[in-house]
Amino acid sequence: MTDNASNAPSNKAEGQAMWGGRFSAKPAELMQAINVSIGFDKRLWAQDLAGSRAHAAMLSSKGVITSEDAAEILKGLDAIEGEIEAGTFPFRDEYEDIHMNIEARLRELIGATAGRLHTARSRNDQVAVDFRLWVRGACERTAAQIEALQKALLAQAEAHAETLMPGFTHLQPAQPVTFGHHLMAYVEMFGRDASRFKDARARMNECPLGAAALAGSPFPIDRHQTAGTLGFDRPTANSLDSVSSRDFALEALSAASICATHLSRLAEEIVVWMTPQFGFIKLTDAFTTGSSIMPQKKNPDAAELIRAKVGRILGSLTTLTVVMKGLPLAYSKDMQEDKVPTFEAFDALELSLLAMAGMVADLTPNAERMAAAAGAGFSTATDLADWLVRELGLPFRDAHHVTGAAVKRCEELGCDLPDLPLAELQTLNAGINDGVYSVLTPAASVASRVSYGGTAPTQVRAQIARWKEILA
Repeated sequence: MTDNASNAPSNKAEGQAMWGGRFSAKPAELMQAINVSIGFDKRLWAQDLAGSRAHAAMLSSKGVITSEDAAEILKGLDAIEGEIEAGTFPFRDEYEDIHMNIEARLRELIGATAGRLHTARSRNDQVAVDFRLWVRGACERTAAQIEALQKALLAQAEAHAETLMPGFTHLQPAQPVTFGHHLMAYVEMFGRDASRFKDARARMNECPLGAAALAGSPFPIDRHQTAGTLGFDRPTANSLDSVSSRDFALEALSAASICATHLSRLAEEIVVWMTPQFGFIKLTDAFTTGSSIMPQKKNPDAAELIRAKVGRILGSLTTLTVVMKGLPLAYSKDMQEDKVPTFEAFDALELSLLAMAGMVADLTPNAERMAAAAGAGFSTATDLADWLVRELGLPFRDAHHVTGAAVKRCEELGCDLPDLPLAELQTLNAGINDGVYSVLTPAASVASRVSYGGTAPTQVRAQIARWKEILA
């Protein structure tokens, strides 16, 4: 510590000297234990340094502090950044949080001049800008990771635009689709997820720095300058809202929860598809594990863990919602509990997105097994009904009834629809001719679904091309 740095009274904790003029004794150990946050909010060090640099430059440009003091402050902040990156910065519990740790170290490095940095700002607007910068960055990273997953899905979808598989409702065979079409459904879901993070990022891009504790500042500060320096569109317009709002984090966590739900659904399908009963796909050793007792096992543990992450992420949203739901304006210490659930949620989501992209690229479909399953369970029954409407002019409800009777007869004879003799079909409707068999194969069914967004390979390839252009 330099000669001109102030010394704390001996009966106070070191950190309390930063704010303790009102206090004469140090906090109880339990108070210190529940109050300290440096263990988790040190993740905000880069954002805190960025906010401090922007604030110092603005104070100097407005004549609130001298350019010489600003230069000393910026030099000290550079030194602190070097220490943190080198792993030599002394993070200390007695200074409670990342803001006071950095300010205390700055004072040790440059002396009393460090105290000028806190002019016209409070820890309330300081943490608000730091946290907003962190969440903004998390939204940007997550959107990019989602797009990487979409590209992995697109590659598989393009390779399997014609690969048949059963489409399900209620997990029962419904109609044939292609594997590419199925994967493109997730491309659409994740596209909406990415847009939600981009929307949230745009909405949160207002700078709370300069709101001070809750009422603004009497100093001639320029909040538009600091907002621009930090990449925000504008400063927040109400100082109370600036320090008391965490809806930007809630919105990001909501988007994270929806995205995690989509990841969980795809993970569940991978788990199901890998079972011997389905046998639709294989994963390599890169994304599977074995059993300590059953040597034959090859378990899709990565998918199972992704499936479980939604609970952690949704729990984080619930946690922060409960923290915020009953707080009066403006800042309350409850809001210190905003960071851990947000950090944990994005850590879990980002890992899940990376793992899912890896699994999607790694999987190999069993085209023969899927094609066989695509024709099971009378999956072309709807095609028969459509043929009766199109070729014989039956009302759809009548065609539905005839098709249901055909399925029943197939069950009695132990055959599938393509194998039902024409004579049997003609007992149900005399107008049926052998042209009906042209629509009763899974391949014909799939090829006929040419409506926009349908499963016909031409439509699947058109959607792949559209998404390639979007993601280019």
